[in-house]
Amino acid sequence: MSEASALRVVRPGLLTTVQDRGRWGHQRMGIAEAGPMDPFSHHLANWLVGNGPYAATLECTLIGPHLEVLCDLTLAVAGAEFDLTLDGSHVPMHTSWPVRAGQVLAFGRRHQGARAYIAVSGGGVLTPLVYGSRATHLPSAMGGLDGRVLHAGDVLPVSPGGDAVRRRAGGLVLPSSGRARLRIMPGAEAPWFTTTAWQTLTHVSFQVSPRSNRMGYRMEGPPLPLRRHDALLSEAVARGTVQVPPSGEPILLMADHQTTGGYPRIAHVISADACMAGQLAPGDFVEWVACGPDDALEALRAREHALAVQTGGDFLGGDVWAM
Repeated sequence: MSEASALRVVRPGLLTTVQDRGRWGHQRMGIAEAGPMDPFSHHLANWLVGNGPYAATLECTLIGPHLEVLCDLTLAVAGAEFDLTLDGSHVPMHTSWPVRAGQVLAFGRRHQGARAYIAVSGGGVLTPLVYGSRATHLPSAMGGLDGRVLHAGDVLPVSPGGDAVRRRAGGLVLPSSGRARLRIMPGAEAPWFTTTAWQTLTHVSFQVSPRSNRMGYRMEGPPLPLRRHDALLSEAVARGTVQVPPSGEPILLMADHQTTGGYPRIAHVISADACMAGQLAPGDFVEWVACGPDDALEALRAREHALAVQTGGDFLGGDVWAM
């Protein structure tokens, strides 16, 4: 790939990585999925530029990058609300727009949400495939660009051109005023906890700790006491699993989570709310809401319908919501 068909990182932002749908099918070997923290916005950004849902985007967190485009293509940004400029002129989010070689996309102030996704036409960011995915998994330094966050001066290969599409969408309804409601179902070890623990979890707001990252959010709040203290062998965990370590403060596992864990699993965030969880920032508050299996399935159907409405159904009928 010629450097002329690329994006050059002028400023990297706080934490910008290459992400596609994720590295699925290898968890039995201890290889984590990675992928976007907010799958909805990742897929929407790809649709805006005419890509399929599996193309790699750039995920930026809290502070966005400045990128120089080295070939003519179409760009779009979806997810958290940022001020965006192209060569100093305002451009809208959740809309695709043509970009000429040499122009610079710059992120400004963040207004709401935590993560935005930058999609490029022609098939996305073309870093090497590792176990079938370009997703960056930071704990193992796998995928993306050398398994790390982007640095100033990095050059990312892309396909020049691609179909010139102009699309617009509404985007995800973001957490309001730094507060989100996440629906949960009881986890495998929920019976190990006291009745008071479940009542506390579902009636008290917990705050996302500054010690949080793509592996998981540490939640600050009242401790959740156990009534059983059996030794627990490591068991399978997934994105959305809520584990409780000896401190009693829960940890919500996110995109870069490990494949197994040894802490009791009190709850699991339903798949439909994974995108909302991905838009939380340190200092935001979470209200956990108990949910049953039928409600969880109906919520997933509603989320699929919301994506279908915005994309004309382009992404449905596959497995984009596998979590």
